[in-house]
Amino acid sequence: MAKPEVNPNKIVVFTGSGISASSGIPMFRFGIDALWANHRVEDVATIGALKKNPEKVIQFFNERKADMKDALPTKAHIAIAALEQKYEVVVITTNIDNLHEKAGSTNVIHVHGNAFNARSSVDDELIYNLGDDPIVIGSLCEHGEQLRPDVVLFGEDVHLKSKAQSELKTAAKVIIIGSSLTVKPICNIFKAARGRAEKLIVAPDRLKAPFGFKHFHATADEIVPKVVERWLRPQ
Repeated sequence: MAKPEVNPNKIVVFTGSGISASSGIPMFRFGIDALWANHRVEDVATIGALKKNPEKVIQFFNERKADMKDALPTKAHIAIAALEQKYEVVVITTNIDNLHEKAGSTNVIHVHGNAFNARSSVDDELIYNLGDDPIVIGSLCEHGEQLRPDVVLFGEDVHLKSKAQSELKTAAKVIIIGSSLTVKPICNIFKAARGRAEKLIVAPDRLKAPFGFKHFHATADEIVPKVVERWLRPQ
């Protein structure tokens, strides 16, 4: 089977929690100062927890939405949105916040879900945008079942993985921003990026970058606006 043709005007941007760090949103990570510090993951973020105690899981993600709703996009989010002046841009994010959309990005794939949506607990295709409103116990989908957070919980499949991989196959430029590249299975998608694509990773941490990626050891706000300025410069 022939490989899909590269679009020389296409950029794929992949973002993790590091891009939102300067917005003030608590980062989803383990540790003494982490979002999880006062919660057992097994109680609030697994498919088993949702089945056992849906009220607790729904409340947990309602609180996460409350943490996020007033946050503003960072310099990096705004720079990424500016790329649409010149390029076809696909943003793939593991973040469940809406900062890319607030910044103006128009094509965002939330591979781990979106806290500002709810979905049916029996039909993954039924997704409802709630904006800043919380999910209420007793709010039902059209099948008469309780709405749940539109978030991929531990133990669930990442349904948008294939879509994300297919976008990488045709991109002339790929940039990874603020990701630890440790969360499976989504961290494995970068093998789909073309060998001749310009490939960058921006992360202050020491990590094993995917093959062929140039690593900038800096924060997103330090480097991403500079990269975007270069890409937008007339050739």
